[in-house]
Amino acid sequence: MKGITETRIKVGSMKNNETQPSVWKRLAWLVIIYGASVLALGVVASLFRMLMSAAGMHTH
Repeated sequence: MKGITETRIKVGSMKNNETQPSVWKRLAWLVIIYGASVLALGVVASLFRMLMSAAGMHTH
């Protein structure tokens, strides 16, 4: 039985011979994920606003 100090943990999933995606591709994914999260937040906020209006609460 191996001890905890003898166990090797592979960090990351990239092998030595694999190349990383280009900076532009990684930046594009960042922008896409950010945009999708902002859109999702807007949808949830709109749903809450509609539910609050239906319950008789108003913003003014």
